[in-house]
Amino acid sequence: MSNAPLAGLKILSLAEQFPGPYATMLLSDMGAEVIMIERPGGGDPARQFPPLFRALNRGKRSVALDLKSSEGLAQFRTLVESADVIVEGFRPGKLAALGAGFEDLRKVNPKLVYVSISGYGQDGPYRDRAGHDLSYEGVGGLLADQAEAEQPGPVPGLPLADVGAALFAAIAILSATLSSQRTGQGRYVDVSMSDAVVSMLTAFLVPAANGTPLGEFIAEPAYGVFTCKDGKLMTLSIAHEDWFWQPLCDVIGRLDLAGLKGRDRVARTDELREEIAAVLVGKTRADWGDLFDKAGVPWGPLNSLVETLDDPHVRARQLLRTIAHDSGKTETFLVQPLKFDNFESEITGLPPEIGADNESVFAGGSD
Repeated sequence: MSNAPLAGLKILSLAEQFPGPYATMLLSDMGAEVIMIERPGGGDPARQFPPLFRALNRGKRSVALDLKSSEGLAQFRTLVESADVIVEGFRPGKLAALGAGFEDLRKVNPKLVYVSISGYGQDGPYRDRAGHDLSYEGVGGLLADQAEAEQPGPVPGLPLADVGAALFAAIAILSATLSSQRTGQGRYVDVSMSDAVVSMLTAFLVPAANGTPLGEFIAEPAYGVFTCKDGKLMTLSIAHEDWFWQPLCDVIGRLDLAGLKGRDRVARTDELREEIAAVLVGKTRADWGDLFDKAGVPWGPLNSLVETLDDPHVRARQLLRTIAHDSGKTETFLVQPLKFDNFESEITGLPPEIGADNESVFAGGSD
């Protein structure tokens, strides 16, 4: 992939579970060489859940090294000499205690970019607290609605702290690498999962900090999920735009409501939502979809995971790739979503077994 945007970038990843693997997978799809440094024996704990591990780690290589041993640390330092980036996801200070922190390794490679992903960051009162995605979502304010509810609600299905930290880690790698190439000096970047949640809530936290919360934005009656005649679910996503509300009222036969402005609609949210729901249940999702598309009303199907995989738009965007094992069995993966004008992402290989590439990596080989 000589025309890949990140061709020639070499990343050593000691990050496990979700954020680091997802970040490095995205970069691998754009041409970066990603070598996973795994603990001998068990490797990444996510290997206990093969579907998760395989989804996030195809196209990478695996080297098994015991960094607690002098031999393993020496071998790791050898790899660092030719690396551009290290990504790690351990508790703050753990790798430094082993002699593999940023200050140790920049002596080996002065241009090294070193990205640490942790739950609460490298400083602050929660620095050493254990946690997982849900705790970071709670601290960051993502579950704020539940703070005032009489009963706690369901746990969110998407681990947004993990995903957010992964995307910020990818930004960190790219920006710090550019800086390193420009100045010849390495960079250290502290990525916190809880910080990622806070940042993703910028559009809500800033108004709250200034006494102008955005409650009205999400209280619109036509911003939600509705049931159609065939039992299928659809979303309407009219947030605050009168120019979308008016054609909706026309299509559903409620021109008497078309003149309502945003604040008027919000004041009658529950009532109006019930009236919209009563109309939408009268036609199938496909019928409403045709009508809304013609009228320019923002809507979409609420897909199951299986439906998403078969959605014609997802298919047309070519995010799915199916590759074959030596046995003839096929396996489907997703590629990173950025579309370049002269480069197409491909799956470069299946997820590696633990230590599968020790010999080739230390012999100086490549994929």
